Amino acid sequence: MILSKEVVIRHSKGLHARVLAMVVHKVSELEKRHDLKFFIIYKDKKKILATSLMPLVLLKVKQNEKIIVEVHGEDPKEPLDELCDFLQSDFDLEDKSTINQVDNIINNNTITLEHVFSNIPNGIIATDEKDIISIFNEEAERLLGISSGDAIGKKVYEIIEFTNLHEINRTGKSELMVKEIINNRILLINRTPIIIDKKPKGALAVFNDISKLEKVKDELKTVKDLKERLQLILETVQDGICVINSDGYITYVNKAYLRILNEKEGDILNKNIRDVSPEGARIKVLKTGESIIGAISYKENGVIIVSNVNPIIIDGEITGVVSIVKNVTEVQKLSEKLTQVSAKADYLEEELMRTKKPDSAFSKYIGHSGKILDALATTLKAAKTDTTVLIRGESGTGKELIAEGIHFSSKNSKGPFIRVNCAAIPQNLLESELFGYEKGAFTGAIKRKLGKFELAQNGTILLDEIGEMDKSMQAKVLRVIQEKEFQRIGGEETIKINVRIIAATHRNLEEMVKSMEFREDLYYRLNVIPIFLPPLRERKQDIAPLLEHFIDKIGKRINKRITIVTNDAMESLLEYKWPGNIRELENLVERIMALNETEVIELSDLPTYMRKDINTVNNAIKSKNNNEIDMLIEADEILPLKEYEKIIIEKALKKYGSYNAAGKALGLTHKTVAAKARQYGIEKKVTWE
Repeated sequence: MILSKEVVIRHSKGLHARVLAMVVHKVSELEKRHDLKFFIIYKDKKKILATSLMPLVLLKVKQNEKIIVEVHGEDPKEPLDELCDFLQSDFDLEDKSTINQVDNIINNNTITLEHVFSNIPNGIIATDEKDIISIFNEEAERLLGISSGDAIGKKVYEIIEFTNLHEINRTGKSELMVKEIINNRILLINRTPIIIDKKPKGALAVFNDISKLEKVKDELKTVKDLKERLQLILETVQDGICVINSDGYITYVNKAYLRILNEKEGDILNKNIRDVSPEGARIKVLKTGESIIGAISYKENGVIIVSNVNPIIIDGEITGVVSIVKNVTEVQKLSEKLTQVSAKADYLEEELMRTKKPDSAFSKYIGHSGKILDALATTLKAAKTDTTVLIRGESGTGKELIAEGIHFSSKNSKGPFIRVNCAAIPQNLLESELFGYEKGAFTGAIKRKLGKFELAQNGTILLDEIGEMDKSMQAKVLRVIQEKEFQRIGGEETIKINVRIIAATHRNLEEMVKSMEFREDLYYRLNVIPIFLPPLRERKQDIAPLLEHFIDKIGKRINKRITIVTNDAMESLLEYKWPGNIRELENLVERIMALNETEVIELSDLPTYMRKDINTVNNAIKSKNNNEIDMLIEADEILPLKEYEKIIIEKALKKYGSYNAAGKALGLTHKTVAAKARQYGIEKKVTWE
């Protein structure tokens, strides 16, 4: 049961310390006698145990003020009335027995309070209104290195240099959570005024040593920084990392691990490895504590990984496992890519060594004749566009030099210039040369190879002798020209290209289109800008400057000089028909300079078939009479074998009208006869049958 009753304090000094000591004594007797608990409530404040002297003193209850007395227990009414009557009495403070009881209570409470101050783990310093130190506990002695005997009764600012208690006492303003370093200790100090009747009557300082806490704080910050750096490192590395605790649960995976295994963090984190990979290396290492290096595993997403799995051992116990995984597929791809790039670099380096970009793109092409100047004018215009160019001309007229000049004068000049001789590569290998192939595309394809179109990316490709390309390859080249894309042999990836295409041929493509040997659509795609290079026999005024150029070029290489070409030698050179064109002239100069022991080229240095006095033989070569062979046989001069071969093949084709019949008559295959006819420029409108 709980009862309460309001009481008016009648004593002239209110409830001061001695009166309250008597009240505490009375309450103690009543509680002991009736097994009750009494509380006092003042001005709507919290209940205070009626036997607690110091809290009651701090209430500062004055005369005629009201308090409420509350009692808890069985049958509390009479004890409550008895205590209330006692509180409203005059309190006889003269009775010796009462005085002794009061003094004992006050003394016991004072000793208790001092004991609390002495044993509290904080330093406590209290001063009165005159700044005299009244309390200086043991912790304050230890922290400040000052004994209480030297401090109590002295002005606080005379004893303690750093103190600010006298200012707190003067201003009545608190200083809270102040950090100060004293005696190599970090102290956290709270300074507050002691307020009595709304006026400062002293000051109190409570402080404690937080040096260890600060050290721990710094260590925690260091650990936090280290953890953040380690986390950043783990997330940056390209190898996958997976950490498992002692119970087999996955506690950490980095981004690389998720990428390699194509997993999501939420799907794998906190899963038990026994459910994920019950027979894997990580379970074995967790059980045995022995590392497994180089474990290979095949994942469902097709990835092959190599793992190094190591136990985490702390104080001799296995506390987890860390697994480092590497995607072998990625390494293989990088290795193949490196091989491709290396091969491309080697190829381009060879090309660069073979021909460096001239100072002027067409400086290598020698000639001043009208036909050459017309061809070069067209070439210069073509170089300013990215349109497909078709260069026409007999073998040895300099088609490759013109193509090279177009490239180095174009916007693609910084890219590679790639040459492909379609006649020099077997047709069954031409596709792989142009488009490349993937590893395993056919027997012997042990690694990927880049094709010439891919090597020419952002540059120019020259398809020389394109007339020798079979029709199946013509269709594939047409697609590249139209779509600017292709696929490697055995590959599925479509490769986009930015390549300028130049084609060259000595063949009559118009006749080949008519005979259905060359695709008409490809012909029109190639023949956007045609450039015709005349044979040397049609530009005789260029023979002299070409001769001078080759004498200088070859002389520097073999360290020989030619200073004079005799008139009869030059006349013979001018009258010769030059079936091999510029290439034949260059080869002639090299042969003469290699064998000549003087600095003069004379008529006798020329081959007999070039000399001016063999007009009869030359006329015989041109003649269409049936006595041609007889005239050649009876001639005094012996001609090169190819001249006889040319006349014989031409006569056979004229007589039999087909490659097959001519081949049977000559004991040759029809393909050989056709090839020889193309070589000598004597193709006829004949059938293959």
